Amino acid sequence: MVRNLSVNMCGVDFKNPVIPASGTFGFGLELADSMDLNTLGGISLKGTTLNARYGNPTPRIAECAAGMINSVGLQNPGIDALVSEKVPALRKIYNNVVIANISGFSLDEYVACCAKADECEGVDIIEVNISCPNVHNGGMAFGTSAQSAAQVASEVRKVCKKPVFIKLSPNVTDIVSIARACEDAGADGLTLVNTFLGMRIDIFRRKPVVANKVGGFSGRAVFPIALRMVWQVAGACSIPVMGCGGVSCAQDVIEMMMAGAKTVQVGAENLRNPRVCQEIVSELPSLMEKLGIEDINEIIGIIH
Repeated sequence: MVRNLSVNMCGVDFKNPVIPASGTFGFGLELADSMDLNTLGGISLKGTTLNARYGNPTPRIAECAAGMINSVGLQNPGIDALVSEKVPALRKIYNNVVIANISGFSLDEYVACCAKADECEGVDIIEVNISCPNVHNGGMAFGTSAQSAAQVASEVRKVCKKPVFIKLSPNVTDIVSIARACEDAGADGLTLVNTFLGMRIDIFRRKPVVANKVGGFSGRAVFPIALRMVWQVAGACSIPVMGCGGVSCAQDVIEMMMAGAKTVQVGAENLRNPRVCQEIVSELPSLMEKLGIEDINEIIGIIH
């Protein structure tokens, strides 16, 4: 029996729910020679800002027992390069869903970037990373305040015709209130979660391992926490959720979808195994058969 892996999210058709997460798959082009990109349901492109950024000083990476800490600092060529070079080049070889991941350090930056991404013919969904520090509000991340998160969602929604997903930070006391605020402000969907704040210390040098002292902790270790947050938010909001955080295998994808995610992003595991998303897609039908699932849509939110 043929198992159905296709899902529809905000009117956008995905051939399967598996998506490499932003920052772990470049702009897709980097992996084109080593795998068939068209096996992927979608690709969330590298986080993009208004202007080109060189990122944080090195070292930027710290290994952990079941994950990693990164402090890359949003190194990217800027929004104009994304829409004029990166997306058109990707579209020559890739036919499925393209998600532009947008970051900003002020409300005006978010609006300007999202407007340009929305006008780009090759982009299907706008994913807004609100884990960035608001330079006009003491450096506090937009995503740690329901009011700030809602303000970004509201202003971005005004300039976008395409679906807008807000990517939530897990470094908060109540992620549900922030998710609801984004929904009320007009967000079409939510991506969760972004990385957790973490740190490693080099005991021989007596200094933090990464130059920025702290960074984003991701990898298999965070999966149970991310899963819990997806379950909480999917149960509290009516807009679709893209689940993300510690996903490394087909079973994790099924768990995320049972918790309420419509699609699932794979992040840090791509850095360990660049073909993991392709492998997960190929493994899903046999796992679905084992579990008696004919259509993957049957299980979305099934534990609620």
